[in-house]
Amino acid sequence: MSKVFVNISLSLDGFMAPEGMDMAHFSDPTYKNWGAKWGALMAWALSQQYLREKLKLGTGGETGPVNDMVRHIFERTGAHIMGKRMFEGGERGWPEEAPFHTPVYVLTHERRNPWVRPGGTTFYFVNDGPEQALALAREAAGERDIRISGGANVIQQYLNLGVVDELEIALIPVLFGGGRRLFENLHEPLPQFRIDRVLESPTATHLRYVRL
Repeated sequence: MSKVFVNISLSLDGFMAPEGMDMAHFSDPTYKNWGAKWGALMAWALSQQYLREKLKLGTGGETGPVNDMVRHIFERTGAHIMGKRMFEGGERGWPEEAPFHTPVYVLTHERRNPWVRPGGTTFYFVNDGPEQALALAREAAGERDIRISGGANVIQQYLNLGVVDELEIALIPVLFGGGRRLFENLHEPLPQFRIDRVLESPTATHLRYVRL
């Protein structure tokens, strides 16, 4: 059976996104300096050769264990799930060929027809809650895995449902001081994980936890 996993970057003080990174200020990355903070959070990923090629950012980039890890994330994923807030930011910021290349299920109250993008990405808008989105993603993914892409609220919903099998965190040595925290709004019984892997690099510590 396919696995449900989370793979995200996290600031040292536990934030997935900095304060000010919202649709109202999307076009002004200087607002509360959210653009520089987000860039610092994602710099490790955008320096990997595989991702640079995947996103058509140019040649070069780092190779090695972290690059292999990034490749594996994309190769294992057969479907994505995300929230409306993440989608709205991406709709404005992603290139025409969105970087998923799988079906993507967007949790939203908005009714909207599927949005087909070049390169194999189709966004489906799910109005019936996280369980229905997961059922659709499982069907679409087949033997591949399902990535809960974000944002924080969506990840929290799936942690509360007890369906997250693996939690992968790239812990970045930056402090945000505010923003959207990953580990909030969790309910008892809390999910339990064991440490499966720690991969160190100069720009991030990659932590992989597997559910007990």
